[in-house]
Amino acid sequence: MKELIRSFIRRLTARYHKMSIQMVISLAFTTTALVGVLFLGMSLFWRSAVTTESLMQGNSQRILAQINMSLDSYLRRMMRVSDTLYYSVIKNTDLEKENLDDQIQLLYEENRDSLVSVSLFDSRGQLVSSAPLQELKQGTYVNQRDWYINAIRDMENFHFSSPHVQNLFNDPKHPWVVSLSRQVQLTRRGGTESGVLLVDMSFGGIEQICRDAELFNRGYVYLVSNIGELIYHPRQQLIYAGLMEENYEEASGYADGSHIITFQHQRYQMTIKTVGYTGWKLVGMVPMEMVGLGLDQLGLFALSLLLFSAFLMTFLTFRISSHITDPISQLENSIKKLEAGEENVVIAEGGCYEIQHLGHTINSLVSTMRHLMDDIIHQERQKRKSELDVLQSQINPHFLYNTLDSVIWMTEAGRYEESIQMVTSLARLFRISLSRGSSIIPLTDELEHAHHYMTIQQIRFKNRFTTTIQADEDVKQLYTLKLIVQPLLENAIYHGMSEAEEDGEILVHAYRHEQQVWIDVQDNGLGMRPEVAQQLLSRNRPDVRTRGSGIGVRNVHERIQLTFGKEYGLTIESEPDEGTLVRIRIPVLDEESVKQYREEK
Repeated sequence: MKELIRSFIRRLTARYHKMSIQMVISLAFTTTALVGVLFLGMSLFWRSAVTTESLMQGNSQRILAQINMSLDSYLRRMMRVSDTLYYSVIKNTDLEKENLDDQIQLLYEENRDSLVSVSLFDSRGQLVSSAPLQELKQGTYVNQRDWYINAIRDMENFHFSSPHVQNLFNDPKHPWVVSLSRQVQLTRRGGTESGVLLVDMSFGGIEQICRDAELFNRGYVYLVSNIGELIYHPRQQLIYAGLMEENYEEASGYADGSHIITFQHQRYQMTIKTVGYTGWKLVGMVPMEMVGLGLDQLGLFALSLLLFSAFLMTFLTFRISSHITDPISQLENSIKKLEAGEENVVIAEGGCYEIQHLGHTINSLVSTMRHLMDDIIHQERQKRKSELDVLQSQINPHFLYNTLDSVIWMTEAGRYEESIQMVTSLARLFRISLSRGSSIIPLTDELEHAHHYMTIQQIRFKNRFTTTIQADEDVKQLYTLKLIVQPLLENAIYHGMSEAEEDGEILVHAYRHEQQVWIDVQDNGLGMRPEVAQQLLSRNRPDVRTRGSGIGVRNVHERIQLTFGKEYGLTIESEPDEGTLVRIRIPVLDEESVKQYREEK
């Protein structure tokens, strides 16, 4: 069976890939319409059967939860009054020495909106203290009342009575109350005895909470104890008079939740919610008839259902159509990226047969084009590397010959220290020039190379000029292209210092300028006209060259641009008799940038 299903799916998939776009879109919209109509019909049939029950159940549970929270808050307040009076007053008072009337009266005044009275009785049922009334009726035996007996027997819990008329005191009002009683420990003459604290709550507060509830379809709420005593009912007087019946005794035995019952030949949805601490049960009764729904609610439901179905159909149609057209959009976006020159573009090959074939063809063309471009780039890199190698290898042998010749005649003349210094500088000069085959070296090494070169030249030219080489702290850890300063110094010596006596100055200063590193090589020599200075960097004037090493200013300029790009290189500022400033502009190269550059190479 599974194999048949897989075979069917494969055939469907193969069939789909061979379908035209027109056929796929037609089938998609037809299927969507059929599914939408079918879903609408089934939804109307199903929702018509369950709407009434679900609305009534949700409404009843929500309202009973709200009533329960209000009753819980009301009862908690009474319990806090009892706890406050017991733990803060009674337990800390010796009845033989102190009177509790003032404290009880104060606590009553703070809660008089919900309290009828607060009373304290000893183990014999005698009144110890009370507020606001303090005179018991004659012939009242408190120790025979249920609330007193229950509290004395059980010292752990609070005890709530059913609603009753408060008849302990001489009070002409005779209010309806719910009594909260608990056992307490009284202190008298250093000993303890059991007593009962009675808090009479106004039944009007509980009645108000339940009376304001409005259930669905003319439903109502009543309150019953866990032993079947009616506590509150909106028609309580009629029930007591025998003019109306209610199934409150049966309701006290139901568990929390919603139940469908039949009472007096009518079906009701009965919802039960137990009130904490008391065991009382909130009962919501809602008739299971359609009178309360009304035509407006039915119309609103039908409109909502139609809108939802329309939204669902629109959503499905959009999803299916986008599934068809997405491959075309992806193919178009890929071509736009190729036109914009973006690299590593993946050409999509999904969708129907026509789109797959088109994507595959474009992908083949792009792959061929990339291979051709890679070959061209590789050839250009090899050409560029060869050009750099040629430029860097153009060390003037005449400089080496003159240096060694100078070493010979200084040795013959007995100037051993100068010849040693000259040979040492020459050795370090060539060591740095090699740089283990790397074209990118630390800036400090490049400046050290320039220093050794100038040491040799100052000895040869008998100190006809001075040299200052310095670098700012923020560039000492950076890197540069090697052998770019020495050709500029050579140019400054042969063109700027050739006519100097003993006041020639050459200054080399490396510093950071925004996102570039600038290295200035400045002399106070003869200078030149600005147009001649610009011709030094032009490839179109091969007749303008520097003397010396043969690398020259233009070759340094070309090496920098070949390595870093056209935005970098040299600039020359010069005026006749005012000296020349040649500025090297290179990117900021830290150790991470150098690693990346070498990996690309």
